[in-house]
Amino acid sequence: MPTQRYSVTQPPIETLFTWINSEEIAIPEIQRPFVWDASKVRNLLDSLLHGFPVGYLIAWRNPDVRLKDGSKSAGKRILIDGQQRVTALMASLLGREVVNKGYETTRITIAFQPASERFEVSNPAIAKDKSWIPDISVIFSPKTSLFELVNDYCRENSGTRQDSIFRSLEKLKGITSNQIGLIELASELDIETVTEIFIRVNSEGVPLGQADFAMSKIAVNETYGGNTLRKAIDYFCHLAVAPDFYGVIEKNDSTFATSEFFQQMSWLRNENDDLYDPSYTDMLRVAFTSEFRRGRLEDLVALLSGRNFETKQYEEAIVQDSFTRLKSGVTRFLNETHFKRFIMIIRSAGFVDASMVGSQNALNFAYILYLTLREMKVPDADIERHVRRWFVMSILTGRYSGSPESTIDYDIRQIHSLGVAAYTDTLLRGELSDAFWDAALPQELDTSASASPHFKVFLAAQVKLGDKGFVSKDITVRELIEVKSDVHHVFPKDFLKKNGLSRGQYNQVANYAVTQSEINIAIGNKEPRVYFGELKEQCQGGKKRYGNITDLDELSANLAMHGIPDGVDQMGTADLPRFLAERRKLMAKRIRKYFETL
Repeated sequence: MPTQRYSVTQPPIETLFTWINSEEIAIPEIQRPFVWDASKVRNLLDSLLHGFPVGYLIAWRNPDVRLKDGSKSAGKRILIDGQQRVTALMASLLGREVVNKGYETTRITIAFQPASERFEVSNPAIAKDKSWIPDISVIFSPKTSLFELVNDYCRENSGTRQDSIFRSLEKLKGITSNQIGLIELASELDIETVTEIFIRVNSEGVPLGQADFAMSKIAVNETYGGNTLRKAIDYFCHLAVAPDFYGVIEKNDSTFATSEFFQQMSWLRNENDDLYDPSYTDMLRVAFTSEFRRGRLEDLVALLSGRNFETKQYEEAIVQDSFTRLKSGVTRFLNETHFKRFIMIIRSAGFVDASMVGSQNALNFAYILYLTLREMKVPDADIERHVRRWFVMSILTGRYSGSPESTIDYDIRQIHSLGVAAYTDTLLRGELSDAFWDAALPQELDTSASASPHFKVFLAAQVKLGDKGFVSKDITVRELIEVKSDVHHVFPKDFLKKNGLSRGQYNQVANYAVTQSEINIAIGNKEPRVYFGELKEQCQGGKKRYGNITDLDELSANLAMHGIPDGVDQMGTADLPRFLAERRKLMAKRIRKYFETL
């Protein structure tokens, strides 16, 4: 029979509270703020009062770590599923404060009406209604005499029977004796197994990622400052999206506000660039890989647990070293100079708007590469070139879209083993061969998905090469993307729809061109042979209808910037397939020219 690597117990809720208070079970705040609304807390209490099941909790025991004196420390249990339920119970029954979505400390106050045995979220109207006990935490307070509470209640509510009210409140108080299922996973289980168990058992089926487990390991280790480090990661990611949150931290977390991390990330309060808004998973991945030269976050969890990969034992010295190094990686990640210079490099590659970055992991590895090359003391000019080329290559090839962790792990090891120049040259020769530029890339551009990463690279190429907007004389593609632009259909959409073509045909990315809104409106639904004919007349002294180009050579140069094939001024509906095929090749050539400038 297979060895059972978990145990199932059913401790009463009051025992669970005791374990948490004594830190036998740690709540690592995987989800950090308390995200339930008060009505969900009310429903949980109602289920308990009626004896309904409320799901299982899952705890994962930390491995026993070998200490410096040779003895072993008993591993602490980490609650990895059920935190919201446990927090809801402690907040409502014990009156504990919680941190809400805005990171503000608040109370969850639930009221109880003994006669009807109903729960409600407390509010001013309920507080004035004598038939309600406005805060049930009073009932669970050791300072409260239930007998006196019943007497006071019945005095305020004439016609109520003391024995009936007493039974109702006794029933409520008894919910802490209700049993709750606890699945305890063995310490030797790896992350993949724990994740699989979590997905199968969790009634909502929301999988936890390896970053969640890493965050749990970080949060519960106060010995090496893990609780503060976890906040630094979480707060940075929040500030990157909402700079105004700086004041909330300052007001509501005075302890963190005095930490070195808060000072290091203070620059974010005035930062509005949204090109790279990392999640805590992104930040962990970059900090870990750049510092530890590994790409799998399961390795980070193991190292934070003290795992010695050679002896297969768990050692306190490795725990301490891992926290020290991770702190170093996080500190480098959130450094203002590093972060801003990295963003500047990405922008210099033509990616001037967040909508143009389709792969977060491509961005993550580019930052890993930037931090790694800085540590290697590579000259700044070389860092810029390597980061730009690697970032664009990874987007064009979808390098981190399949198995990102394995690829990241392989790449970082090869860079350290072979050197960035040698490895990059080998990789580019293999990935971006003539066959890629001449055949594979045009094929990738055969899509109607406007979010196509290859189309985004084409736009970045236009930005980098200084291209003007479609039939624009002065306004650049960059300016149009950053301020306001239309994506014009070279073969107008309405014209093609009226001629019976489908969405997949008229919305091909090879039919798109970035243009000024007024030019797009002026063209309307005219077929190419009509409005291109009018453009030619405009360049030969005729009426100006579209933009300010009045020279045929200038018009020809503008169309070349957009990869528009010759003869478009003679094309109608039947020519669309030929137009798209020719333009895809011209777009691919434009992208290749751009890549060679990086």
